[in-house]
Amino acid sequence: MAALATGFLELPDHIITPWLGKVKGGSVLAALSPSEAQKFGTGKAMVFDSGEAELVSEGGQKSSNDITKSTQSVEPHKFQKTVRMNEEVIWADEDHQLQAVSQILDQIQPALSRALDFGGIHGINPKTGAVASSITQKLASVTNIVTRSAASPGKPYAHLDAADALVLADGFVPEGIALDPAFAASFSALRGTNSEQKMYPNFRLSTEVSELDGHRSSVSRTVGAVGTATVASGILGIVGDFSGFRWGVQRAIGLELIKYGDPDGQGDLKRNNQVAFRAEVVYGWGIGDLDAFALIKAGE
Repeated sequence: MAALATGFLELPDHIITPWLGKVKGGSVLAALSPSEAQKFGTGKAMVFDSGEAELVSEGGQKSSNDITKSTQSVEPHKFQKTVRMNEEVIWADEDHQLQAVSQILDQIQPALSRALDFGGIHGINPKTGAVASSITQKLASVTNIVTRSAASPGKPYAHLDAADALVLADGFVPEGIALDPAFAASFSALRGTNSEQKMYPNFRLSTEVSELDGHRSSVSRTVGAVGTATVASGILGIVGDFSGFRWGVQRAIGLELIKYGDPDGQGDLKRNNQVAFRAEVVYGWGIGDLDAFALIKAGE
């Protein structure tokens, strides 16, 4: 492998493919929602509905079906992460170059994966925790809300049932749930009456999809954004039809090796005998209908 050159480096397929797969390991939205190939920039998807079939009696006439359409817009949002290292990292021999790149990706990938949730759920800049005015589509805008009292929380499945009812009332099927770890633990701790058997033995406290009371479930701290969002969201769970959230990676993931200047405001690289690696990803996402979801939130 040739020495790393200054400038933009397109990663080989054997790195890109696992990286894209790892997005699902760090994001509940990626785990529960279908990804799709996207071109860069804003876009719109058309959803058509021609209604149901018609019963025709013998010799009866056939009528036409009206076609209705709805539009789902997709917006691009760029996230980046810059990591500094001592310049000795580029002095490694050929056998260690790819290992260095992999170690850098190990630092960058999880943050860029979580960024999809912080943007798509809360509409915030993950670095600062502040709401980003550029993000207009976010699940925090859902108006179907079930409140869980802090003083008398009750059984967690009662809140899940209530959220299901709200989504069903709006004509959608609540097949999935994303949970904050604290709320997820309340399900994991439940045992059967006079039994040590777990009520939800197939449920796992991980981002990897498991089963919770008939729902596809995924768990991550990104759901509540505790410690990241500057203003507490109070979101404990998101229940709904996650096929209504569409996302994709609009730009190929690359690594930029920066050897000169001050790319991140931390001082001149040459003066500090450092180099910087930067990775950027542009996600595109859109929400078909906010009524396809319900939020379970913590009460005052």
